[in-house]
Amino acid sequence: MADIQEKKDKKEKKQPKPGKGPAEAPAPPAPPAEPAPRPRLLDHYEQHVRPKLQQQFGYTNVHEIPKLVKIVLNVGMGDAPKNPKALEAAVAELGAITGQKALVTRSKKAIANFNLRQGVPIGCSVTLRGARMYEFLDRFVSVAVPRMRDFRGLPTKSFDGRGNYTLGLKEQMIFPEIDYDKVEQIHGMDITFVTSAHRDDGALALLRELGMPFRGEAPVAAA
Repeated sequence: MADIQEKKDKKEKKQPKPGKGPAEAPAPPAPPAEPAPRPRLLDHYEQHVRPKLQQQFGYTNVHEIPKLVKIVLNVGMGDAPKNPKALEAAVAELGAITGQKALVTRSKKAIANFNLRQGVPIGCSVTLRGARMYEFLDRFVSVAVPRMRDFRGLPTKSFDGRGNYTLGLKEQMIFPEIDYDKVEQIHGMDITFVTSAHRDDGALALLRELGMPFRGEAPVAAA
């Protein structure tokens, strides 16, 4: 009995452990981020280009009117297997130009004449859709194209017969996002404008109204 009483006295003498204190109030939620403004070229297409194309070609269905589906930028680096740093620089530059991370493309099959093995990185590409597509096209037409050397207009014979237009650039220096001092190697790229038009004349009219300066024609200024 004495032992039991001593244990009770020890328990009573023990002071309770201090609590962790009152729980901190949760931080107030951050205000929601403001939505990005709509691309002005998209507004120009919906307000001016689409009605004009419908009247020009006599489309009865609104879904028949040509529209821009996507823009694909592709950079081929033949010396990428021997110079991987040049490929890394090209991926970074393409990401800076488009605002989207570039995808490294690999060889689909081995070619002995070029000392190429299957699955080797040989370039990079970016596919733009939606708002980024219209923002890139706006910057390309208004800023990059005027910086081309000896520019006399874009060729009108680069359509594939199914309403898609491919343009080849000799150097990436025309884009203002590229820093001249950080460029390790000058390389070109292919830019493909994929449209929903099934004929070249509809795609040509669409790109012309979006501001593409074709050879021998006065460019249309976006509102």
